[in-house]
Amino acid sequence: MLHALTDAHGEESVPPVTRAVPEIDFGRQIRPILAKHCYSCHGPETQESGLALHEFSAATKKLESDKTAIHAGNPDGSELLRRVLSTDPSERMPPEGEGLTATQSQLLKEWIRSGAEFKAHWAFEPLSKPEVPVVANSKLASNSIDSFVLKGWDKKQLVGAKRTDPRSLVRRLYFDCVGVPPDLETVEAFVKDPSDLAYEQLVDSLLADPRFGERMARGWLDLVRYAETNSYERDGPKPNAWYFRDYVIDSFNRDKSYRQFITEQIAGDEQANPSIDALTATGFYRLGIWDDEPADPKQALFDGYDDLVTTIGQGMLGLTMNCARCHDHKIDPIPQKDYYQLVAFLRDVTPYGNRGDERSNSQIDVSPLPLRGKMDADKNRIKAIQKQLKKIENDGIAKMSEEDQTAAKSPDRNKVLESKLKDHVSEADWNEYQNLKTEMEKLNKELETMTAEFRLGLAKCDPKPPATHVLMRGSPEAPGDEVSPAFPKIFQQAAPQIPDASDSDSTAKRRTILAQWLTSDENRLTSRVIVNRLWQHHFGRGIVRSSNNFGQMGDAPTHPELLDFLVQMLNENEWRLKPLHRMMLLSSTYQLSSTADPSVLDADPENDLFARFNARRLSAEEIRDSVLAVSGRIAYKMHGPSIYPDVSDDVKAGQSVPGKGWGKSNEAEQSRRSIYIHIKRSLVPPELSVFDFPETDVTCEARFLTTQAAQALNMLNGSFMQRHSSQLAAYASQHASSLNGKLTKAIESVYSRPASESELERGMGRIQTYKNKFSIDETQAFRLYCLVLLNSNEFVYLD
Repeated sequence: MLHALTDAHGEESVPPVTRAVPEIDFGRQIRPILAKHCYSCHGPETQESGLALHEFSAATKKLESDKTAIHAGNPDGSELLRRVLSTDPSERMPPEGEGLTATQSQLLKEWIRSGAEFKAHWAFEPLSKPEVPVVANSKLASNSIDSFVLKGWDKKQLVGAKRTDPRSLVRRLYFDCVGVPPDLETVEAFVKDPSDLAYEQLVDSLLADPRFGERMARGWLDLVRYAETNSYERDGPKPNAWYFRDYVIDSFNRDKSYRQFITEQIAGDEQANPSIDALTATGFYRLGIWDDEPADPKQALFDGYDDLVTTIGQGMLGLTMNCARCHDHKIDPIPQKDYYQLVAFLRDVTPYGNRGDERSNSQIDVSPLPLRGKMDADKNRIKAIQKQLKKIENDGIAKMSEEDQTAAKSPDRNKVLESKLKDHVSEADWNEYQNLKTEMEKLNKELETMTAEFRLGLAKCDPKPPATHVLMRGSPEAPGDEVSPAFPKIFQQAAPQIPDASDSDSTAKRRTILAQWLTSDENRLTSRVIVNRLWQHHFGRGIVRSSNNFGQMGDAPTHPELLDFLVQMLNENEWRLKPLHRMMLLSSTYQLSSTADPSVLDADPENDLFARFNARRLSAEEIRDSVLAVSGRIAYKMHGPSIYPDVSDDVKAGQSVPGKGWGKSNEAEQSRRSIYIHIKRSLVPPELSVFDFPETDVTCEARFLTTQAAQALNMLNGSFMQRHSSQLAAYASQHASSLNGKLTKAIESVYSRPASESELERGMGRIQTYKNKFSIDETQAFRLYCLVLLNSNEFVYLD
């Protein structure tokens, strides 16, 4: 474990502008400055005055003015530095904004002095195999993760925070792994025995808990823009979308290989004899927004492809590939051609639906084969019967009077047939007619007893899709050169061989190739991105903070060697994720307190070195689930159709048709976990929306953590909180008869710790104040105090 040391060594108080910089990391320190402030005018796409700063040869050549922007080894001879430091507004660069900071200018100066070396962006470099570093105090390390973290401390002569107290650690672990607070008994057992072995056993039990999958699934659903409706004005439903949610939960609980997990979502339908899981996974393609009445159908089609490229690019590769839709990427080496070559992999993906038919493309029948065969046979027989019936009817109508023939063409057709058909057909035809109707009635009743099972997914693809062209300025009305499926050129891989689809194929057989490339051990981004997301989940931010953008405008990794080491661990564990979760949770770094010595805060204010734990507020789902848990109401029923919490008419009024598409669940269903709430894009329940529930139209890399008045208003006055403060009061009253006993139980339940004498005294006094001030009885006063407990920082914040 990491233990407290008595003091820390502070850095000398020399202003950054004059401090010598012994090592300059181009990728972490210089490229982000150039990308943010210079590339828009002097980058890969635009080179004003003939200057480009994205590569060494272009940045160091003589300019049209006969000056040199960057003179390697000579800051005084570098026009770029002179313009950056200039106080003349007509010369200073960048021309807009406040210019570079003193620290940034000094970094540029030292970089030029050291030779102005341009290195390939770290994320585009092949994966490395770093050795676990040897550190000064190896006793502080519980596992290899800590050695990488301690290496950073040693460089800064930094001393980290103490190990957090046992109660905080258990609470942290529970919310991280299962998303609900621990009960008092669990906490007290660990307080009595906070040994390494006891902690390890607790970690293992939570990783095996079915609630683990529910907790982890929410992060993936954020990434793949999960929702159960289409957005736009009608915001129609996506039938059976909830099966995808359950698929994700089960995948995390079963510790399915991340390689298989990605492959099933990208190309599950292309597997030989695909499982129901694999077919369900293709719901990934159907989760985005869909306009059922687009003004420009062609544009809408390519908007759909852009949604897929964005989600795959950012969510799986950590690249903003979508920025190259209309032109070459302004920052990263991603030409427009690369974007459309990725689109070409996906061209067999049909639109979600068509106006009037929203099922054929997106609802996969996964019923047992015998049942499907029987249903298809019955439907085909009914069609044949209908054809025979119509022939007999038309023959009879042709023999009727002109008046009856006219009536038979009107809505009165059935009346005419019932009263006069028998008189105008032969006896044999009439008997056949009656037998056919009887048979059809029997078949229809038989079909009513059969229940087909459907999944949202790729039910219909285009096995021979049209050619893909680079679209000039992103317009489908301006096609340019034709392109074939190929990988982005930054990966330096040959274009794949795409087999021709036969007449019997149901897909273009391209997406399997894409999935294989995405999940190969050699892919330098997919594995880095997922281990970074796991780290983000447990430590509050990623080793790369911009977890959806590993490109040049993203943040550089604070611990690049640790990132690639974790990728090694992923590979060694055949891309299973639970071993990495376990390793992170068992690290001493994870067990640090969020409270550190002031010298640590001064030396590392952004906590780049993980010298302390990042305190955080609970997410929207964690708050709601915790309220249900501490009030004794939570129902741990897994899977199944989504639930509908009660929503006020005022909230529903924001829809085009207030309340449309919002069902009503009974009390037991409403007590289920938030992961099972129906996600309707136009109607997110307030207890989720005010606590930063993500925008579901696009991939979401991380939840915002805002503090706003609406949160306090909802926590105090919202119907959910009002109702469950009464539930908490009733729950506490079941366990004690005296007011002091009820208050003790309520505090223990909410905080997962024993109540102190001082807070019991304070609570009793506050309840008496409520009684006197509002002229209410003890029951009502106690309920109000329960509401106060649920609004406390200790309840809604970790650490």
